[in-house]
Amino acid sequence: MNFKEIRQMVNLMNENDIMEIEVEREGTKVKIKKSYAEAQPQVITQQVQPRRDAQQLAQEEDQTKSVAASSNRIEVKSPMVGTFYRAPSPDAAPYVDIGQVIEVGQVLCIVEAMKLMNEIKSEVRGKIVEIPAENTHPVEFGQVLFTVEPV
Repeated sequence: MNFKEIRQMVNLMNENDIMEIEVEREGTKVKIKKSYAEAQPQVITQQVQPRRDAQQLAQEEDQTKSVAASSNRIEVKSPMVGTFYRAPSPDAAPYVDIGQVIEVGQVLCIVEAMKLMNEIKSEVRGKIVEIPAENTHPVEFGQVLFTVEPV
């Protein structure tokens, strides 16, 4: 499935007030679903998650507890599996840096999934305190991309 076909599905949804569409072809499953709060469609892809052993799960749980313990920090997580990009192009400055105050709706990064560039926008106003995801590296669904301290 290519970008043109996905764009045609999004256009079909917009023209016919369709809220959700799912297509499976050649082992790839694409599900596009509009959020009821927003009129913009979201592309969701399903991929098999790697199996984790007990030690990895314990480490992840410890990391989650330590972040939760640090006052009122908010985690911005990846809404999909894809490749994380901090900037719109390789030679451009990053969208945000540690210590920067961000606004609601501000673009924080891009997660590329199936050749679609998905802008991840802030849902809170705050200061970036951590960027645990690495630029140009794969990210998993639910992986923490940014830690934000509300201001």
